[in-house]
Amino acid sequence: MTHSFRTDAELPLPPMVHASGCGCPLHARRRVGAALAVTLGSASLLPGPAQAQQPSVEEGVRSQVGGESRFAQMVSAEQVEMAASKQYGQMKREAATKKALASDDNPQLIRLRAIGQRVIPFCQAWNPRAAQWRWEVSLIGSNELNAFCMPGGKIAFYYGILKRLQLSDDEVAMIMGHEMAHALREHAREQMGKTAATRMGAGLISSLFGFGNLGDTMLNMGAQLLTLRFSREDETEADLVGLELAARAGYDPRAGIGLWNKMTEANKGAPPQFLSTHPASPTRIAEIERALPRVLPIYDRAPKPPKFYGPPVA
Repeated sequence: MTHSFRTDAELPLPPMVHASGCGCPLHARRRVGAALAVTLGSASLLPGPAQAQQPSVEEGVRSQVGGESRFAQMVSAEQVEMAASKQYGQMKREAATKKALASDDNPQLIRLRAIGQRVIPFCQAWNPRAAQWRWEVSLIGSNELNAFCMPGGKIAFYYGILKRLQLSDDEVAMIMGHEMAHALREHAREQMGKTAATRMGAGLISSLFGFGNLGDTMLNMGAQLLTLRFSREDETEADLVGLELAARAGYDPRAGIGLWNKMTEANKGAPPQFLSTHPASPTRIAEIERALPRVLPIYDRAPKPPKFYGPPVA
């Protein structure tokens, strides 16, 4: 039986989040996903098909994506993922108290998890750590336009982005792949390393390398996850990697153009939170168009989803 599920709940961030100076639940995801904004209904995902063909260096967008940033090495990946998992759990509990955490039998949550199951098998090629991540997908009962993937594979979509934009499965896969790419490319860890280098001084950097004062470090990381913003370069990289992930999973990468056109339309008037960190500009769409010749052959060869679900009834 489907549990009571509010789709218009107001989900303020916990006091500790406001204390960090973050006022919006959105890109906290971008802010690296961490606005995790109160995720709902989350459940671990099983690994996808073991036989999933992994990308080669001769195809796709790999040649257009840079190497690992040296700044990312200044912060422990394990600690970043632990901090993200803790914040994700806190947000789920907050959503549950508002009846805004989708149950496992919610049709849109089933849809999101089905798409995630197809994309996840291709993630390890972009980050070997992804094989050990405890992937989760949650649905948040809020009318906001929002979605994110935190470090460690913690994914959440707001109900509003599915309903208000009437996203197709292909478009959902574009968003999910983009958000996964931020986590896989460790953009949050990189930004935190830059913060450490520019603001925290050599002493704290040294303690991070040595994993000293773990408790204080974890608290600092939790706050940073809710305030970090990704650079334009990070956004472009996430677009490219996300297109390839979705294409390999059998979702049409051309949907990325329609998706960002919808975002542009949504940006008229009061910009949604999502666009505060994901500008839907003509430049972005042009970059996606330039990448399509590299990912369309992958999509053409990929097995297609056996079922397409569609958006909530408008």
